Amino acid sequence: MFLAKRLVLAHFWLAFVTFFVALLLGAWQMLVRSPLMSWVGNPELYYRSVTGHGTIMGYALPTLVAMGFGYAICELALKQRLIGLKWAWAAFFMLAVGAVMALVPVAMGRASVLFTFYPPMIGSVFYYLGVVLVVVGSWIWVALMHVNLRAWKRANPGKPIPLAMFANVAGAYLWAWTAVGAALEILFQILPVAFGLKSTIDAGLARVLFSWTLHAIVYFWLIPAYIAYYTIVPRAIGGRLYSDSMARIAFIMFLVFAMPIGIHHLFADPQVGAGFKFVHAVFTAMVSVPTLLTVFTICASVEIAGRLRGGKGLFGWLTALPWSNPMMLVIALSFIMLGFGGAGGLINMSYQLNSTIHNTQWVTGHFHLIFAGAIVIMYFAIAYELWPQLTGRTLGSQKLIRTQLWLWFIGMIVLTFPWHYVGLLGAPRRMAYYDYTDPAIAPQAIWVAISAIGGIVLVISGALFVYILAKAQFGSASRTEHAPAPFEFATCAYPVERVPVALNSFGLWVALMIGLTVVNYSVPIAQLLFLPQTSVPAVPVGAQR
Repeated sequence: MFLAKRLVLAHFWLAFVTFFVALLLGAWQMLVRSPLMSWVGNPELYYRSVTGHGTIMGYALPTLVAMGFGYAICELALKQRLIGLKWAWAAFFMLAVGAVMALVPVAMGRASVLFTFYPPMIGSVFYYLGVVLVVVGSWIWVALMHVNLRAWKRANPGKPIPLAMFANVAGAYLWAWTAVGAALEILFQILPVAFGLKSTIDAGLARVLFSWTLHAIVYFWLIPAYIAYYTIVPRAIGGRLYSDSMARIAFIMFLVFAMPIGIHHLFADPQVGAGFKFVHAVFTAMVSVPTLLTVFTICASVEIAGRLRGGKGLFGWLTALPWSNPMMLVIALSFIMLGFGGAGGLINMSYQLNSTIHNTQWVTGHFHLIFAGAIVIMYFAIAYELWPQLTGRTLGSQKLIRTQLWLWFIGMIVLTFPWHYVGLLGAPRRMAYYDYTDPAIAPQAIWVAISAIGGIVLVISGALFVYILAKAQFGSASRTEHAPAPFEFATCAYPVERVPVALNSFGLWVALMIGLTVVNYSVPIAQLLFLPQTSVPAVPVGAQR
């Protein structure tokens, strides 16, 4: 039973079309800052592009993918009709209108504040209102995930929640609380200034509130990818999930520890005390644990697939794996990028080592390797797996899909590795122009040029991805007389008949998530609220008329 196909397709198409626009903006930014292209002469155009790119990639793409995938999980995993279909469509249109409302002033040059807002800079009020609509629309999705899970639990008392739905709801609850920080910043710090009710803003407090959202949002981005790791990949390659319980523990740990860590982005900010910076650094280290659990569990699941295919000996199972299967390829490529990106993240989270790479291109390389690399390539995999179910048509050439995945991997490595290197040399991020005739930075020119070429490869891969999906849905060659087989998520190597209450519910973990956030943020926020004279004049930015 899959009755919400049009709803899911609408989310995916809006996500991937806007994603391709953001890819073009990103490639242009790389070229215009490199020695391969003449400088455009107006830095505002660069920051306009960066704001559009970040807003789409940071807010629109992952939110739309998470929502669309979440609706699919509700019907495919719970095997029940989606409750609240009209509300789901309302949330989609709210998000679409919000995206347009935010991006139009960006395109007009009236909101070049980057997706992290950066007070005291203030852009058009419509940009912030558009972001608010996107968030509110996503909160409707959170409510629908909660309602659908409650209905399933009433109909299936005592039964284990299907793992895909358990992880999906964990991601929904995480996002609901994650977005509160940015919502508080916009409602009480930014909008009064944007509406002209105030002329000053407490930039330090605004940055602390946004840090509430800034790092936890990454785990909202990655939850769909991790759901695919656990519940799609093992089945797609002919294996079994090694441990259902370990998977649940990993998602619970993301829910609990992803929130109280954002101040590690503010190590250089003087308005936050050293003690709380250290506390957030420690909790940031904790978030590596569920990823390590995931790597172990998925590698074990892949080994099961290899051995079921006849693999023998210590490493013989590796050669028995179905490497021609795009899902086998995608998990390998995703894990490689996750490994490199995660290793770079250990530097970012260190209170001491962070000072060597703070605000350099290293940081840009890190989060692109994690999100645009390891996570987005799994978004591709999710779309490829669901497309036959959504359209009733086959995807076509597996070779073409493998080519697209390889191009994305190669482009991302070529893009991000030079960024890490020039970051170590001190190249700052967020700069609109570099003069490579200056002897001090001339040695960086070749690496920046190589990185720009990586951006072009990514555009080619993104175009190929959209082409594959469009051809499968609308091309005559992909039509089939037979309906696709019912979609199944991965089964566990050991049948799951009962699950401990703690691994089958969220009350305790949501309470811990909220409690740790309050403990780790209450004092820094309270200190800034009660300090006198902390506000500074707001700075309107963008094209003025």
